[in-house]
Amino acid sequence: MGNLKFGWSEVDITPTEKIALRGEFFERVTNEVETPISITSLAIEGDGDQVVFCSCDLVGVEEDLMDLTKQILKERNVKGLDIEKIVASAIHTHNSYNYGSVAGASDPSVLKLFPEGCTYIPEEHDPDQMSAPRALAFLGEKLADAVELAWNNRKPGGFAPGFGRAAVGMNRRVCYSDGTAAMWGDVEKENFTELEGGNDNGIEMMFVYDENKNLTGVVANLACPSQVLEQRSIISGDFWGKVKILLREKYGKDLYLLSLCAPAGDQCPRDLIRWVEPETPIKDPNVIRNHPKYRRADPSMFDVRGTWTIGRRIMNEISFALESVEEIQTEAILSHSARDIYLPLRRVTEEDKIKAEKAIADFFVGKTKINFMDTAALYVYTGTLHRYEEQKTRDKVRVNVHNVRLGDIAFSSDPFELFLNYGNQIRAHSPAAQTFLIQLANGELGYLPTALAEAHGHYSAYVSSGYVGHEGGAILVEKTLEDLNELFKD
Repeated sequence: MGNLKFGWSEVDITPTEKIALRGEFFERVTNEVETPISITSLAIEGDGDQVVFCSCDLVGVEEDLMDLTKQILKERNVKGLDIEKIVASAIHTHNSYNYGSVAGASDPSVLKLFPEGCTYIPEEHDPDQMSAPRALAFLGEKLADAVELAWNNRKPGGFAPGFGRAAVGMNRRVCYSDGTAAMWGDVEKENFTELEGGNDNGIEMMFVYDENKNLTGVVANLACPSQVLEQRSIISGDFWGKVKILLREKYGKDLYLLSLCAPAGDQCPRDLIRWVEPETPIKDPNVIRNHPKYRRADPSMFDVRGTWTIGRRIMNEISFALESVEEIQTEAILSHSARDIYLPLRRVTEEDKIKAEKAIADFFVGKTKINFMDTAALYVYTGTLHRYEEQKTRDKVRVNVHNVRLGDIAFSSDPFELFLNYGNQIRAHSPAAQTFLIQLANGELGYLPTALAEAHGHYSAYVSSGYVGHEGGAILVEKTLEDLNELFKD
């Protein structure tokens, strides 16, 4: 047998009580489970090096969660495990735990701006719901369990690369003739000109086998967040949950699926040109359309039927790729580079600060009560002021990045909702035959937009939408390629 060992685990994180859901700018509390949610881990060891990949059915993997997980694993003293070689990422489902800060209501930078006598009124709250601190503690234990189990399950095995294509992710930033753009913009406006960027329908795949050449799991990587059901108050693994169900129906109930989201900060699972209305009303005013034209296209990509459509598309491509596997590799170079890099903090100008202060002051005139949607409306301005204060004390952002070589395959991670073009640059210049790109990994640093998006403005490109701008994006690409070239220099 070769030099490689592989270990899998899947740990259920489906709540048994009500939880607050993360994502969106309105509150959602639920215990209704549409599909179970979990953390799946794949440990790989060989050549004296290692990596443990974790795919979490969460909106993001915050630094607090990573720190807690590492502390728990350190206390458990798992033999042979290097806790600095863990790559934990999120599929970006908006139908899972809020275990940290919520944009808006609970943010101290928002609350301190309330005028005297103005109070915050929760839109939806249950006194028995799981608190954010308790959710963090729960998820820290579960993520540690997933890592430890996968590591302890290591056995000799092999892998085979694969590739497919499926229409899943599409650009979600709409441009207009006045030089502006909007996430979820309405293309039926007369001054619509184009979508701001392209998309990537490629699916990077890797299949893992045991020493008897039995398939044990699938790694799949595509450029689209798993957020069809983002407007709904249900618990769900979204379209990746459906892929898992379909794979197990065909290949056995014990098959594992490691779902990895590639750079997709400007991508979504909806075709904004062929707009199909939600099956039932939604709350986000940015997404609501007034009497849109009928389009014959996909089912609603706000509802469960849409998740099954995407799930079948991905499942079909995985099946086709599996039929083409000719050789299982049991020997390969495994090398893992993990380090912190420092990127420039995206800064607020004095003019932007003054505009934000005026907008906030105008908003509060005559108000005595504020709800969650109000704080969402203030998000761009409060975030601007928060950043203005932050830049007084630091000008760099610490970013944990991982680059892994497995034979002629590369894996590269970052903690951003990284716009697609950065991923394209890395993949185009990568020395690997195939490059898996993993966003929202080992931290949650918000969007990293392109220079074009920053010029166009709107959500995902605002300075308050993330910590790093396009200058930092260029450095991230440069440093990532440096690490990959070093790993592949022989």
